[in-house]
Amino acid sequence: MTPYRRDGLEAHPDRDFPDYKSTRLRHPKEPLVVLRDPETELTQPVLGAGPIGPLDDNLTRQHPGEPIGERIIVTGQVRDGNGIPLSDQLLEIWQANAAGRYAQAEDAHPAPLDPNFSGVGRCLTDDRGFYRFTTIKPGPYPWRNHDKAWRPAHIHFSLFGTAFVSRLITQMYFPGDPLFPYDPVMKSVQDDAARRRMVASFDLDATEDQWATGYRWDIVLRGPEKTLFEDESGMQS
Repeated sequence: MTPYRRDGLEAHPDRDFPDYKSTRLRHPKEPLVVLRDPETELTQPVLGAGPIGPLDDNLTRQHPGEPIGERIIVTGQVRDGNGIPLSDQLLEIWQANAAGRYAQAEDAHPAPLDPNFSGVGRCLTDDRGFYRFTTIKPGPYPWRNHDKAWRPAHIHFSLFGTAFVSRLITQMYFPGDPLFPYDPVMKSVQDDAARRRMVASFDLDATEDQWATGYRWDIVLRGPEKTLFEDESGMQS
């Protein structure tokens, strides 16, 4: 069994980041307390993934018509801190449509909804730890954090598995987005390398001719190449 390795507190962004207004209400007011690793963190929980439908991983085929926007394929590998691929991990994604609007009542952004795009998908990693989604590239959207504030295009990822005891949530961004320098969520991550790991890379191998462009984005649970998760950075929007 691989020993549980906890990162030092200095590895995580400041939970109170003034430019990111939401952290004012969400960050702890008292110093964090590091607990001893309980037995539940050193063993494998049994988590039921539930039935996966044949179209759950293809967000472009979940409705009678074609969704509007640029078709993309997002793929990658889920690994532990020792680089070992993790199979049978449940990945769920949710995102805005090509116009930058979520298919939910709480989203009041006056961009058009797409009746053929719900923006939600899920899949299990295969025996080599790989996942694959076919979807539409999301658009940016305003979020009122500051004057002329727009979130860069991104996809939310949720990860359940047998090698950890909690739901892990993070965000994947797209390369070359001009909104990066203005986004407090990205800027709250002080480590340049960790911030770069939040951005997918264009992947010609994942690209399908005459159909969709491909992006590669790996998820690493621990170690120096670890993916940044929301409980560590306060990323929420």
